[in-house]
Amino acid sequence: MNHLFRELAPITPDTWAMLDDEARTRLSPMLGARKLVDFDGPHGWEHSSTSLGRVGGVVDSPATAVIARSRVVLPLAEVRAEFTLSRSELDAAARGAIDVDLTALDEAAARLATVENSAVFNGWEAAGFGGIIPAIPTATLVREDDPTRFAQQVAAATEQLKRSGIGGPYGIALDSDAWVNVEGGSDSGGTPLIEHLRRILDGPVEWVPGIDGAVVVSLRGGDFVLDVGEDVSLGYAHHTADAVTLYLEETFSFRVATPEAAVAFV
Repeated sequence: MNHLFRELAPITPDTWAMLDDEARTRLSPMLGARKLVDFDGPHGWEHSSTSLGRVGGVVDSPATAVIARSRVVLPLAEVRAEFTLSRSELDAAARGAIDVDLTALDEAAARLATVENSAVFNGWEAAGFGGIIPAIPTATLVREDDPTRFAQQVAAATEQLKRSGIGGPYGIALDSDAWVNVEGGSDSGGTPLIEHLRRILDGPVEWVPGIDGAVVVSLRGGDFVLDVGEDVSLGYAHHTADAVTLYLEETFSFRVATPEAAVAFV
């Protein structure tokens, strides 16, 4: 038995496998931030902090002529999103039903993804994480919804990064409104806007729920690091005669190494 306590749940191994698969299916399109930054891990549940490569001030030592300083670390945040499924639906899954109501799992996955995405791009002061957008030293640009104009703006953003010595390829994170405009927009010749952006960036165009606006980032590596201890996992909390409470859980920290490696639009 491990910290997820899955063995204590009134859930069959096959149903656990179904839930794991459904969770992955739901989370994959929503965890957009991790597709645009360096993913370091997973390092496991016991991994508790990220080394920052720095030390604090000199502290008192029990012996003379001995210098002591504490290493500076960034603690990982332990994030959990609970949800409840009815036992009747879980029993139906065990009997082979293919229309199991997993709405609560959908909602928990969305909440967890929003927290991770927001921590990466907006920062998370309570957890000690600086985000990409607040760290950017250049002015935020006003996003154009017109397909042709937005493609030109993204091209200008990549040119700005290149002038700063920040190489590509590049990617872009989009909030829900920007994603709808990009996915549904096209130029006067009918070419989809998303194809223009992929060609300009030479990289991915990602929907990132939890942010506002759009952010172009360099994918050259080493600029933004998501340090993951336990990757998103399903665990068991408790149950009654009618329902089972489960949770999605992960641990992570985030660091910005090169603030200049991104350009933001609002």
